[in-house]
Amino acid sequence: MGLSLELAQISKAYNGRVILQDCSWTFETGFTHVLMGPNGMGKSTLLRICALLEAPDHGRVNYLGDNRPLAIGLELKRRITLLLPGVGVFNTSVFNNVAYGLKIRGLQRREIEERVGAILEMVGLADKKRQRALELSTGQSKRLGLARAMVLEPEVLFLDEPTASIDQENSEIIERIILEMKEKKRATIIMVTHDPAQARRLGDRLLLIKDGRLWPG
Repeated sequence: MGLSLELAQISKAYNGRVILQDCSWTFETGFTHVLMGPNGMGKSTLLRICALLEAPDHGRVNYLGDNRPLAIGLELKRRITLLLPGVGVFNTSVFNNVAYGLKIRGLQRREIEERVGAILEMVGLADKKRQRALELSTGQSKRLGLARAMVLEPEVLFLDEPTASIDQENSEIIERIILEMKEKKRATIIMVTHDPAQARRLGDRLLLIKDGRLWPG
């Protein structure tokens, strides 16, 4: 049984402006949950709070494993990953970019090579593994970011507008990867998109954020 995520009355304000108000929700394990809503309505803020990168003003983020609450710390944070819209690329090879998180975690070289090779094959960048990552196109860089997140084998994967500002070909590749992850239940996916058609294509559960609150889609 993987991680499940519960939000309990999450609220957040910036400079007196309420962004989120009493948001409560349970994200079921093994599903793709898609969060939609107008720009500036708090979707990305909620994602950062869920990913433990930002603290709410009120309320709690609860992760459960084997039906018991888990302490928030490094061990839990290593089981979840957030992919932001802007992919930060290191000035080294594509392979080293993807391998970076595994090296930090102390994996052996052979396992790193196997995992990175498999992920690059999945995202269609295997032929570019020795190329400098800074030479990739915007769409390829998005796929690189997804590979870097996936290689860590997170139990919960947060995706913030994974196909924003890229061409149709790369968007279709990324959607295919997400669908493959979904079919193989590689992770519980919680994703933000502004595209209703994409939400319907990829999501098992649709959520709307309006006036700072969460609603079923």
